[in-house]
Amino acid sequence: MTIRITWARAIATLVGLALAGLLFAWSGVFNIAASSGHWAITDWFLHWTMRNSVRTHAAFSSPDDPIDRSGMVSAAGHFANACSVCHGAPGVKPAPVMQAATPPAPNLAINAREWTDKQLFWILQHGVKYTGMPAWAVQDRPDEVRRMVAFVRRLPEMRAEEYKQLVGEAQPGRDLAACTGCHGDDGRGRGAVDIPILGGQRPEYLHAALRAYASGRRSSAVMQQVAMRMEPATMASTARQFSAMPGIGGTLPALPTQRVQPAQSAGTALAARIVAQGLPAKQLPACASCHAAGKPYPVIAGQRAAYIAGRLRQWHGDKNVVDARKSHATMPVIARRIPEEMIEPLARYLAAAR
Repeated sequence: MTIRITWARAIATLVGLALAGLLFAWSGVFNIAASSGHWAITDWFLHWTMRNSVRTHAAFSSPDDPIDRSGMVSAAGHFANACSVCHGAPGVKPAPVMQAATPPAPNLAINAREWTDKQLFWILQHGVKYTGMPAWAVQDRPDEVRRMVAFVRRLPEMRAEEYKQLVGEAQPGRDLAACTGCHGDDGRGRGAVDIPILGGQRPEYLHAALRAYASGRRSSAVMQQVAMRMEPATMASTARQFSAMPGIGGTLPALPTQRVQPAQSAGTALAARIVAQGLPAKQLPACASCHAAGKPYPVIAGQRAAYIAGRLRQWHGDKNVVDARKSHATMPVIARRIPEEMIEPLARYLAAAR
């Protein structure tokens, strides 16, 4: 006997299968316990789907420059604070409770070899559903993600001694214990180009920055991870201790009245003008109008040149901010008015103003 297939029968079959699936889910028979693991075919299918998704999305949405090897200290510090508990690290075993997940977090010393830089960037920035791998805590700091790509790429060859040196040694019992791994005992950032000098900074500014990071009003996955764990009294004490250290500080130079000497480059002369007077034609205010001594803004005289240039470039590329009146949106708007070719000369000029 031949069964005639009609649209009505096909639709009825599909509806019946859907109802059977819902009934199975409602019954609770399916075991979702992490201890039960996946069937081999399920594990293969999920990982196959994930790899295809990462490959496709990374090809179209990851930046062409997905790796930055200049910030290994800050990346290592964040890895130690947020990632090593699941993945382990050179000389550090992952937490057993995290390895009891389904699927368990992979050993990156092995797993990192399987991905390109662009794919690593996409995974770190966006995370992976149903695996416990979270997205980067903030989505507007690709510079932090690039530095973490470099750190993860290095893991297969990294020795325990190198990892320990990058992370630094915290000093228990001190309010600064959570900070010295990156910022150093002397507040000078351990020479890392992406870490600012905190010694000599205004304590009010440092305290306000920690509160802003902890609440998410200021964007940094690295700093948020540390600040959110600090008690209010610890924040205030940390700010005072770093401020009391020697480091940055000085007076932003006034615009020279004499003619520029032949040995003084045109870039330096224009940097001096931007600091003291700004560029009115570009609606660029003077740096000194906010950052001079006695102003309620951070001290930038004597700050590390590479750090200043990096932050200006980050703000320079933040095209999403269009209204300087919004909280923490002032610098992106100002930075876009600084000529690209002047970022490095301006950063060097400010760094020299001790």
